[in-house]
Amino acid sequence: MPDRNRVGVDVQDGARSRHLDSEPAEKLHDGGLHICGTILTFLSLLLILATFPVSVWSCVKVVQEYERAVVFRLGRVIKGQAKGPGLFWIIPWLDTIQKVDLRTVSFNIPPQEVLTADWVPLKVDAVMFYRVVEPALWVTQVADANLATHTLAQVTLRATLGTHTLTDAVTQRGKVSHQIEELLSATSERWGVQVERVELRDVSLPPGLQRSMAAEAEAVREARAKLILAEGEVEASRFLREAGLLMSSSPVALELRYLQSVTSVVTDHTSTLVVPIPCDLLGSLLRGTP
Repeated sequence: MPDRNRVGVDVQDGARSRHLDSEPAEKLHDGGLHICGTILTFLSLLLILATFPVSVWSCVKVVQEYERAVVFRLGRVIKGQAKGPGLFWIIPWLDTIQKVDLRTVSFNIPPQEVLTADWVPLKVDAVMFYRVVEPALWVTQVADANLATHTLAQVTLRATLGTHTLTDAVTQRGKVSHQIEELLSATSERWGVQVERVELRDVSLPPGLQRSMAAEAEAVREARAKLILAEGEVEASRFLREAGLLMSSSPVALELRYLQSVTSVVTDHTSTLVVPIPCDLLGSLLRGTP
């Protein structure tokens, strides 16, 4: 066991020593490239000055207001902000430029098959708005930044909705969209992208689940309607009871109600025959009935 530990320590020491030895070599290599680049730049400037009226046309570049140019000199990005908008100068045989569009881009995320936290399959599509804020990172940090951003949007949409229930996905779209936007911004800022907005456009359910939810909603509405009807019957019976008590204490009120009922029947254009009978006669007949 001590021998193994000793071997491990020796390996670590060897790796550390090789790393320390490589640092001066890298610094020396960088210094040599810097000196060569400085000499080439100086000679190129002399050549441009010597052929000034002619060479000026190949040294001037123009970028639009909504664009920026990332300049590579001898394969390395020139320090500082990207060039533009307008005119700027380059050394044609030493510099290469790559233009970057800074305008906001809208991307329609294709419908994604998602399984929610409560095991409900959904098909969700969304739209994302983003723009480039760091052209140098956009060019140097990822091979195809547009493809990377689009793929990241699709993966983040599926992963985020997988942690929410169906109710959250349907009723809290704003909250879910904001969470997706935050996750996309935290990752895409590494290659110079700012995600401005993410919105869920459509949440599609399977046909069978739609029928089940429709039947459930219809049953809930019918139960609520029956409950409201029963409550109305209770209220009506309570008011009728109070009205009966009031009319029983006042015969005149009962007579007026009787005449009002007869009038309402007569006003209806029907073939109903109404034979009015005095209430006193009805009362005497009822009292004389064995």
